[in-house]
Amino acid sequence: MIINVGSKNKNKVDAVKEIILEYDFLKDADVVSIEVSSGVSDQPKSAEETIQGAKNRAINSFKDCDLSIGYESGLIRLPETKTGYANIDVCAIYDGNKFHLGFAPMFEYPIEATKMVFNEGLDMSQAFFKNSLTEKENIGAHEGIVGFLTKGRMTRKEFTMHGIRMALIHLEFPELY
Repeated sequence: MIINVGSKNKNKVDAVKEIILEYDFLKDADVVSIEVSSGVSDQPKSAEETIQGAKNRAINSFKDCDLSIGYESGLIRLPETKTGYANIDVCAIYDGNKFHLGFAPMFEYPIEATKMVFNEGLDMSQAFFKNSLTEKENIGAHEGIVGFLTKGRMTRKEFTMHGIRMALIHLEFPELY
Protein backbone atom coordinates (compact mmCIF):
# COMPACT_ATOMS: atom_id res chain seq x y z
CA MET A 1 0.00 0.00 0.00
CA ILE A 2 1.16 3.52 -0.78
CA ILE A 3 -0.05 6.62 1.05
CA ASN A 4 0.78 9.99 -0.46
CA VAL A 5 0.87 13.04 1.77
CA GLY A 6 0.15 16.35 0.05
CA SER A 7 2.87 18.27 1.86
CA LYS A 8 6.62 18.44 2.41
CA ASN A 9 6.08 19.69 5.99
CA LYS A 10 8.09 17.24 8.11
CA ASN A 11 5.58 17.43 10.97
CA LYS A 12 2.70 16.34 8.74
CA VAL A 13 4.67 13.58 7.01
CA ASP A 14 6.13 12.24 10.26
CA ALA A 15 2.66 12.31 11.85
CA VAL A 16 1.35 10.06 9.07
CA LYS A 17 4.34 7.73 9.31
CA GLU A 18 3.91 7.39 13.05
CA ILE A 19 0.14 7.06 13.19
CA ILE A 20 -0.15 4.33 10.56
CA LEU A 21 1.83 2.03 12.87
CA GLU A 22 -1.24 1.98 15.15
CA TYR A 23 -3.43 0.47 12.42
CA ASP A 24 -2.98 -3.13 11.21
CA PHE A 25 -4.40 -2.34 7.77
CA LEU A 26 -1.91 0.54 7.28
CA LYS A 27 1.23 -0.38 9.22
CA ASP A 28 3.09 -1.77 6.19
CA ALA A 29 2.27 1.18 3.93
CA ASP A 30 4.93 3.29 2.27
CA VAL A 31 4.45 7.02 2.86
CA VAL A 32 5.41 9.41 0.07
CA SER A 33 5.59 13.18 0.53
CA ILE A 34 4.46 15.30 -2.43
CA GLU A 35 4.44 19.10 -2.52
CA VAL A 36 1.08 20.22 -3.86
CA SER A 37 -1.02 23.35 -3.86
CA SER A 38 -3.89 23.72 -1.43
CA GLY A 39 -5.68 25.96 -3.92
CA VAL A 40 -6.76 28.23 -1.06
CA SER A 41 -5.17 31.24 0.62
CA ASP A 42 -2.04 30.80 2.73
CA GLN A 43 -4.18 31.51 5.79
CA PRO A 44 -7.68 30.09 5.31
CA LYS A 45 -10.29 32.10 7.19
CA SER A 46 -13.32 29.83 7.25
CA ALA A 47 -14.22 26.21 7.84
CA GLU A 48 -15.21 25.89 4.18
CA GLU A 49 -11.89 27.23 2.91
CA THR A 50 -9.88 25.10 5.33
CA ILE A 51 -11.77 21.92 4.43
CA GLN A 52 -11.40 22.72 0.73
CA GLY A 53 -7.65 23.21 1.18
CA ALA A 54 -7.30 19.80 2.85
CA LYS A 55 -9.39 18.13 0.15
CA ASN A 56 -7.41 19.87 -2.61
CA ARG A 57 -4.13 18.68 -1.10
CA ALA A 58 -5.48 15.12 -0.91
CA ILE A 59 -6.80 15.04 -4.46
CA ASN A 60 -3.74 16.82 -5.91
CA SER A 61 -1.45 14.22 -4.33
CA PHE A 62 -3.52 11.19 -5.39
CA LYS A 63 -1.09 9.74 -7.94
CA ASP A 64 0.02 6.10 -8.06
CA CYS A 65 -1.21 5.43 -4.53
CA ASP A 66 -3.96 3.74 -2.56
CA LEU A 67 -4.72 6.66 -0.26
CA SER A 68 -3.73 10.30 -0.13
CA ILE A 69 -3.81 12.68 2.78
CA GLY A 70 -4.29 16.43 2.74
CA TYR A 71 -3.96 18.48 5.90
CA GLU A 72 -4.81 22.16 6.28
CA SER A 73 -4.91 24.64 9.16
CA GLY A 74 -7.18 27.64 9.16
CA LEU A 75 -9.29 29.99 11.22
CA ILE A 76 -13.01 29.73 11.88
CA ARG A 77 -15.41 32.12 13.55
CA LEU A 78 -16.13 30.86 17.05
CA PRO A 79 -18.40 32.69 19.48
CA GLU A 80 -17.40 33.27 23.10
CA THR A 81 -13.69 33.40 22.24
CA LYS A 82 -11.50 36.42 22.99
CA THR A 83 -10.69 37.01 19.32
CA GLY A 84 -13.88 35.63 17.77
CA TYR A 85 -11.81 32.96 15.97
CA ALA A 86 -10.18 29.60 16.62
CA ASN A 87 -7.67 27.46 14.81
CA ILE A 88 -9.10 24.47 12.99
CA ASP A 89 -6.99 21.68 11.53
CA VAL A 90 -8.60 19.45 8.92
CA CYS A 91 -7.34 16.11 7.66
CA ALA A 92 -8.81 14.82 4.40
CA ILE A 93 -8.05 11.24 3.42
CA TYR A 94 -8.92 10.43 -0.19
CA ASP A 95 -9.36 6.86 -1.43
CA GLY A 96 -9.87 7.76 -5.09
CA ASN A 97 -13.60 7.78 -4.59
CA LYS A 98 -14.53 9.46 -1.30
CA PHE A 99 -13.08 11.89 1.20
CA HIS A 100 -12.83 10.98 4.86
CA LEU A 101 -12.52 14.05 7.10
CA GLY A 102 -11.08 14.38 10.57
CA PHE A 103 -10.48 17.37 12.81
CA ALA A 104 -7.86 18.13 15.44
CA PRO A 105 -8.74 19.96 18.66
CA MET A 106 -9.32 23.68 18.30
CA PHE A 107 -7.51 26.43 20.16
CA GLU A 108 -7.42 30.20 20.06
CA TYR A 109 -4.45 32.19 18.80
CA PRO A 110 -3.23 35.28 20.68
CA ILE A 111 -5.28 38.44 20.15
CA GLU A 112 -2.60 40.58 18.47
CA ALA A 113 -1.51 37.80 16.10
CA THR A 114 -5.12 37.18 15.09
CA LYS A 115 -5.63 40.89 14.40
CA MET A 116 -2.54 40.92 12.17
CA VAL A 117 -3.88 38.04 10.10
CA PHE A 118 -7.05 39.95 9.35
CA ASN A 119 -5.70 43.50 9.24
CA GLU A 120 -2.37 42.91 7.47
CA GLY A 121 -3.07 39.77 5.46
CA LEU A 122 -0.36 37.74 7.18
CA ASP A 123 -0.51 34.03 7.83
CA MET A 124 -0.30 33.03 11.50
CA SER A 125 3.41 32.06 11.35
CA GLN A 126 4.22 35.48 9.89
CA ALA A 127 2.11 37.17 12.57
CA PHE A 128 3.94 35.28 15.33
CA PHE A 129 7.30 36.26 13.83
CA LYS A 130 6.33 39.91 13.34
CA ASN A 131 5.01 40.05 16.93
CA SER A 132 8.40 38.69 18.14
CA LEU A 133 6.67 35.69 19.67
CA THR A 134 9.15 33.47 17.82
CA GLU A 135 12.48 33.86 16.08
CA LYS A 136 11.46 31.20 13.53
CA GLU A 137 9.92 32.60 10.36
CA ASN A 138 8.07 29.33 9.68
CA ILE A 139 7.26 28.03 13.14
CA GLY A 140 4.83 25.49 11.63
CA ALA A 141 7.77 23.56 10.19
CA HIS A 142 9.29 23.37 13.68
CA GLU A 143 7.42 22.88 16.98
CA GLY A 144 4.39 24.67 15.57
CA ILE A 145 2.38 27.41 17.16
CA VAL A 146 0.63 24.81 19.29
CA GLY A 147 4.08 23.73 20.55
CA PHE A 148 4.89 27.32 21.45
CA LEU A 149 1.54 27.97 23.14
CA THR A 150 1.67 24.72 25.16
CA LYS A 151 5.36 25.25 26.05
CA GLY A 152 6.21 21.99 24.32
CA ARG A 153 3.51 19.94 26.03
CA MET A 154 2.08 19.17 22.57
CA THR A 155 4.12 19.35 19.40
CA ARG A 156 2.83 20.19 15.93
CA LYS A 157 3.36 16.56 14.95
CA GLU A 158 1.32 15.28 17.91
CA PHE A 159 -1.42 17.81 17.20
CA THR A 160 -1.54 16.73 13.55
CA MET A 161 -1.84 13.10 14.60
CA HIS A 162 -5.17 13.88 16.30
CA GLY A 163 -6.71 15.09 13.05
CA ILE A 164 -5.40 12.09 11.11
CA ARG A 165 -6.66 9.68 13.77
CA MET A 166 -10.14 11.22 13.56
CA ALA A 167 -10.23 10.83 9.76
CA LEU A 168 -9.09 7.21 10.07
CA ILE A 169 -12.28 6.41 12.00
CA HIS A 170 -14.03 6.41 8.61
CA LEU A 171 -11.62 3.83 7.18
CA GLU A 172 -11.64 1.63 10.27
CA PHE A 173 -15.45 1.56 10.40
CA PRO A 174 -16.53 1.94 6.74
CA GLU A 175 -19.88 0.30 7.46
CA LEU A 176 -20.80 3.30 9.65
CA TYR A 177 -19.92 5.89 7.02
